[in-house]
Amino acid sequence: MAKRKSPGAYMISAVAEMYDIHPQTLRLYEREGLLKPSRTEGNTRLYTEEDCKRLEFILSLARDLGVNISGMAVILQMRERMEEMQRQMQEFVNYVGKEILTRAPQVDAARGAIVTIRRAAPAEPPTARTKQR
Repeated sequence: MAKRKSPGAYMISAVAEMYDIHPQTLRLYEREGLLKPSRTEGNTRLYTEEDCKRLEFILSLARDLGVNISGMAVILQMRERMEEMQRQMQEFVNYVGKEILTRAPQVDAARGAIVTIRRAAPAEPPTARTKQR
């Protein structure tokens, strides 16, 4: 796979040449929903850096792993879901971190905990009745 030299948007012919694929393959990937290039007012497809990175991933699935178009769609969808879940987890971690820093000054130094821990009463020893069950 060829590497891109400069940032910006590329027309379909340039992308096809960079990645040694036929422009019809790019059109097929678009028709199948794998790629979504932007368009000019004259309806010319423009591929951004992000589109090219996605294409590199698609081509690695096809060339290196032999994945068909349906498989690519499933893998790309799962990848997007995982990225969204990672984003949400990072937001949660950031929120928890902020809460800890906010509540830290309120910590009772003698107890050394941010959250009060309630200890359960010790369990009663088994009686003759519970042993028979």
